[in-house]
Formats: sequence, structure tokens, C-alpha cells
Amino acid sequence: MRGIDTNIVVRLLTADDAEQAQAARRAIEGQEIFLGVTVLLEAEWVLRAGYDFKPAQIAGALRGLAGLPGMTMEEPTQLALALEWMEGGMDFADALHLARSDHCTEFLTFDRKLAKRAKALNTMPVVIP
Repeated sequence: MRGIDTNIVVRLLTADDAEQAQAARRAIEGQEIFLGVTVLLEAEWVLRAGYDFKPAQIAGALRGLAGLPGMTMEEPTQLALALEWMEGGMDFADALHLARSDHCTEFLTFDRKLAKRAKALNTMPVVIP
């Protein structure tokens, strides 16, 4: 199994460098690929900040990537939930932090916006200490 870095993901999803995009496709074709949560977190930021992708575009791109043959996602259920929450207006990093804390009894933050959005989603209690 091969792990891939954010720059491989970005080349696959944007094809902004034709040579690297082709090399990235060749590198994953027919392979067992591991896509880690940290890579997805960074890829979302790059696509949003560097390429002006909107939440729905990012979610669609990452879901498409996850569906490629041989692709193994770290924590796929949590990722799916975070993408859904992002499409509903939550920051992806916040959504991922919250989804990955699903085994906890509460989530602590000073971010009032996160607490408000989480309450509307009926997630675990998000508490401002």
C-alpha cells in the first residue's frame, strides 16, 4: 500500500500542472493507496485558499477521490460526516475535529461559531469553558 501526500491529491483534483497530474494518476492507478486524514485536512485548505474551491466542490472532489479503486481512507465515516457538515456551513477543520472526537462526552472550544453550529447539528455537547 502506498500513502500519498497533499501535493499528489491537489494535482489529481486540479490538474493545474499537466505533467505532475499525469504522473500522479500513473502513480495511483492499479495501486492500493492510503489517504490519511491529515492529508485531507491540508488538501481542503489548499483547494479552498489556493484554488478558491467552494465547499460543495471540495466535498465532491474528495468524495470522488475516496471512491477511486484501491483507495483506502483513514476514518471514512468521520470524513463523510465532516464533509456533510462542511457543506452545511461549518469550517472543515472544525467539522473534522468534532467528527473525530465522536468517542468523547463533550468537545471544548472558545469558538462560539463552532459551538452554535454544532448545537444546530445535534452533535455531542460543544462547551465553551
